[in-house]
Amino acid sequence: MSEIDILSFGETMAMFVAEHSGDLAAVGHFHKRIAGADSNVAIGLSRLGFNVAWLSRVGADSFGRFVVDTLKAEGLDCRFVETDPAHPTGFQLKSLEEHGADPRVEYFRRGSAASRLSVNNIAPALLKARHLHATGIPPALSASARELSQVLMSQMRAAGRSLSFDPNLRPSLWDSEKQMISEINRLAVQAHWVLPGLSEGRLLTGLEDPADIAGFYLDQGVEAVVIKLGAAGAYYRTQLDQGFVEAVPVAQVVDTVGAGDGFAVGLISGLLENLGMAEAVQRANWIGSRAVQSRGDMEGLPRREELPQPAAVRLRSSA
Repeated sequence: MSEIDILSFGETMAMFVAEHSGDLAAVGHFHKRIAGADSNVAIGLSRLGFNVAWLSRVGADSFGRFVVDTLKAEGLDCRFVETDPAHPTGFQLKSLEEHGADPRVEYFRRGSAASRLSVNNIAPALLKARHLHATGIPPALSASARELSQVLMSQMRAAGRSLSFDPNLRPSLWDSEKQMISEINRLAVQAHWVLPGLSEGRLLTGLEDPADIAGFYLDQGVEAVVIKLGAAGAYYRTQLDQGFVEAVPVAQVVDTVGAGDGFAVGLISGLLENLGMAEAVQRANWIGSRAVQSRGDMEGLPRREELPQPAAVRLRSSA
């Protein structure tokens, strides 16, 4: 196998997307896909030509086989996906909404195979990856998955690898908001690049202004913070620079799910390719805009040949 460029880990679920709008209880036909923020990012990076290893667990069931087959078809290295005969693959139902409204999602993931992820799943080969992308979802699944996140990030940082972290808050999976904030920030400060949404940053830091939110993490050793501002674009701040990068206009929003994952794909790929921070954020905005224009969580993520040629970055004043 080729050298691992990027390691990502977490839970991929089977997803059933309603084929018509309305109450999920009244929907009779669904389309089967996969879902999972962490694997969305892994797929997006794989489509751009990176060798991406995926660490996870699935049940010994048809959902698990479907998940792994789909991830393999996307080019992910699934050698490190363990099959669990005692616990099922999680799944979800997703509504079909009109006019770009946020879909309703019902999760069936409690006690899933992926929630049993633990430090025992860390294979030595994984620690040779050039970059680790982590999110706040695995640590919300269980105490053992939380320990895995902590140890994996710590070991990768100690080995001199680069780390990115997207908080991806899931309040319903935590015992309390206080616990969520504490645990997510404990992980975030181990990363080099932190990618919160504005509302997430405000909740996690208790601060309002993007510059202050970024400063909260920069003061604790993070190298760069990039804050997603939705239609307003994104704000970035490093120890040396800061700026707002304008959003890419979208004529029609089809499905908002996966926009943040697309943003992460753009930023991580750009920085690993040594683009400047503003240029990487510009790519992140563009891929995020692609994601909201297609039905499905990862269907809009582009291939390498679809990336636009670099253009002058449109920065706006912070005033």
